This record gives sequence, structure tokens and C-alpha cells, in this order.
Amino acid sequence: MTPELSYDVTDADFEAAVLERSLDVPVLLDCWAPWCGPCRALGPLLDKLVQAYGGRFVLAKLNTDESPQVAQAMGIRSIPQVTLFQGGRPVDQFLGALPEGQIRAFLDRHLGAAPDAEPEAPAPTPLDDAEALIDEGAYAEAQALLDAQPPAARDARHAKLVARLKLLTAEAPPGDPAALAARIAANPRDHEARFQLAALHAHRGDFQAAFEQLLEVVLRDKTADEDGWRQKARRQLVEWFEVCPDPEVVSQGRRYLGMYLN
Repeated sequence: MTPELSYDVTDADFEAAVLERSLDVPVLLDCWAPWCGPCRALGPLLDKLVQAYGGRFVLAKLNTDESPQVAQAMGIRSIPQVTLFQGGRPVDQFLGALPEGQIRAFLDRHLGAAPDAEPEAPAPTPLDDAEALIDEGAYAEAQALLDAQPPAARDARHAKLVARLKLLTAEAPPGDPAALAARIAANPRDHEARFQLAALHAHRGDFQAAFEQLLEVVLRDKTADEDGWRQKARRQLVEWFEVCPDPEVVSQGRRYLGMYLN
């Protein structure tokens, strides 16, 4: 096995070998243990895939028995646990010894399909055209196209586009982004400022930035009051998950929300 593509990591070198290296190339972290039967079945398959993908990612192997600090920090309760790191942070994971096809689908979702495996693009639908117009900022044209759809075409995706368009065309929320950011820097628990900044981000379509602010509220506010900041942030996140056009951003937001609420 080529060392550059597959290697063992421990508590001592995890930061450099996984977090820092993932700034340059995606790192697939296989958390396993010698006594784990599914781990022994999964290991050779991951070895095969890291070679087949030819450097599009590298494989790091962590023996959880020998590296308890990382295992505890990652909250590992079941193995095998396989986590993909990109840009210095975890972006997705799966549990158990999945079949090769499912692992390839997992990898392709983040690394992109191989050039020779790209299917022919289907013809765009009216909803595709409406979404493209929204992305371009042609809100009036998008609204006209959505309004023209017959009742049979007004499905969940249609409703999502209508809600997204309504958010983007609403009157801009109050607040100055720079001033709000300064308030947050001075007091990270200024949840009101985080809400206002999140609303400004969402209004201009930057849902990832909006989600980050509200997730910080969920993380920092531990009150269980239904009218408290934590629950307000949770409800707003769930509402915006439905209108965010980027499934990866939504998947990441849902994953972190679940982690922070547990």
C-alpha cells in the first residue's frame, strides 16, 4: 500500500495527519479496532477504493483502542465509523461495513463522479428554469414562471422555490453586518446579534453563513425554554433548511444541529 495514500494515525499525530492534511486533500478516516469483525471486512475494501480513486482522497486508519483521546473527542460509540475530512473539518460520515457501491456513492457525493462516469444531463424542466432564474437574481421572471405552473406541477419542490423566492424578495432585515459582527466579537453570547446577522445572510441567499450563526446560538445557549434563544434558533434552522438550495449545506446544517441538541 502506497504510504501517501493510506497510513495509520494516532492521538499524537491526528491533528497533522488528518486535520491539517485535509486542507490539501480529502482524508477518509477509518476508525476501527482489532476485535471488530465488520472493521476487518471493511478495511480491505477501503484499501481497494483509495487505490482505485488514484489520489482523489487519502485513507487514514485510527485504532480506537490505541487512540482513546481522538475516539472520545469524536464521540465514537460504534465502529467501524468512517468520516470524511475536508478543509480541516469533518463533512460527512457513515457507520458499519457498507457495500462497495454505497461507499463509492458516498465518496462521489463529495469528490465528484469520475469524468467517464458522468451521465448525460437531462433536459431542464420549468422548475429547473425557475431555480436558475432565482440563482441569477431574475426574481420577477422566476415568480412569473412559478405562477404559471399548473396545479399538478406544484409539488414540494415548487413550494420550496416559492418560499425561497419569498425570502429573497422580502424587505431587507434591519441591521448593519459589520456592526453586528463587532457585537458578536465582543460578546459571543449576543444571540440577538447572531439572529439579526443570520437574517441578513439568509436574505441575500448565503444560507451557510446564516446556519453558522444560528448553530452557534444552539451550541452556546443550553436553556430548554421553548421561547428561549436555543429553541428559536432550532425552529428557524428547520424552516430555512426547507428553502436552502444547496443539499450539502443543508445536510451539514442538519448534522451539526443534531449533534448540538444531543
